[in-house]
Amino acid sequence: MVNKKEIITVLNILEKSHGLTMLEQLKEYTPFQLLVATLLSSRTKDSTTIPIVKEMFKKYSNPEDFVDIEVEELEKMLYGIGFYRTKAKHVKELAKIVIEKFGGKIPDNFEDLTSLPGVGRKTANCILSYAFHTPAIAVDTHVHRIVNRERLAWINTNTPEETEEALKEIIPKERWNNINKLLVDYGQRVCFPVKPNCDGCVIIKYCEYEKNKEK
Repeated sequence: MVNKKEIITVLNILEKSHGLTMLEQLKEYTPFQLLVATLLSSRTKDSTTIPIVKEMFKKYSNPEDFVDIEVEELEKMLYGIGFYRTKAKHVKELAKIVIEKFGGKIPDNFEDLTSLPGVGRKTANCILSYAFHTPAIAVDTHVHRIVNRERLAWINTNTPEETEEALKEIIPKERWNNINKLLVDYGQRVCFPVKPNCDGCVIIKYCEYEKNKEK
């Protein structure tokens, strides 16, 4: 059975050394801008996404701007981001719906967020957590991989959705917003999918991967 005190210990250790995630680096931006940035970051490195969105937001900053822009121009600005043509269309569609249905404001609940084009469960939870500071667990590939049996072994699930629900059962609600920011950063800097940097890991004593490797 998972040790809940150990989970809190791991989170406290990671808190002391964690680097800023993309949405933490963009924390001064509006909920609309954070949503657009999150949507664009899918399957794209943060180091690619951040400078592109920062430059874009200098000129286009609100839903009305994106409704008026030609999709070809938006595609040019997003070039370098994965699936930039599809994402350009999603951003324009999203901006229009936000204006028409939500009065130009990004909704602050899961159901309305996931009704927007291109916004899935992870993206919605990211916005709830980072933009509205509502308790939510946003599960991306890093979170799903690290908390499952090959790493921390807190849970044993097959899909991000299962991971989210399982984590909610074992992590205090007041710590939900720590999960994404801490584990995404750690997955990007230390706990790589292939050849993780175990020598530089501050939570190695709690890791099943390292224990199994030693057998």
